[in-house]
Amino acid sequence: MKKIIILLVFFFAGNLVFSQKMMTRSGEIKFEASMPAFEEIAATNNTSSCILDEETGNFAALALIKAFKFKAPLMEEHFNENYMESSTFPKANFKGKITNFDAKKLSSTKSSYDLEGDLTIHGVTKKIKTKLMLVFNGDKITATSLISVKPQDYNIEIPNLVKGKIAENVKISMNFILVAN
Repeated sequence: MKKIIILLVFFFAGNLVFSQKMMTRSGEIKFEASMPAFEEIAATNNTSSCILDEETGNFAALALIKAFKFKAPLMEEHFNENYMESSTFPKANFKGKITNFDAKKLSSTKSSYDLEGDLTIHGVTKKIKTKLMLVFNGDKITATSLISVKPQDYNIEIPNLVKGKIAENVKISMNFILVAN
């Protein structure tokens, strides 16, 4: 009887321990808002955080706005001060859930999942639904996604003088290599 109780304790404790969260603090988020025949409007953030709860399918990502880097320093300054107001709205985040997620079914073959949740940019939160590609490789999960947002949906004002030089739909790509926490 004593052995059975000890085995049960280890079994339940093991399930709690092995229900793990995968995460990164060096994820990559890029955005592209360029228009043909005009200067490239693109930036990359290589310090984004992401957490995936393998048990529940909960998925969260966070990016500091000032961590987006542009080719042109002046463009970066305008982005932070005039458009994103990063001193007032220092971060963007996503909190959601992967639909029908089962960590046991992940493989080295790219699998597509629906990802639904709340995207907060510039202090405005909107529901979004997108595709999330997941690949399991050894002890890592690679998560990639592409979304498109309209700046006006997030109260980001684009002056009339430059409206024609900035894409109406900004493409945001995310690439996270998640490891056990």
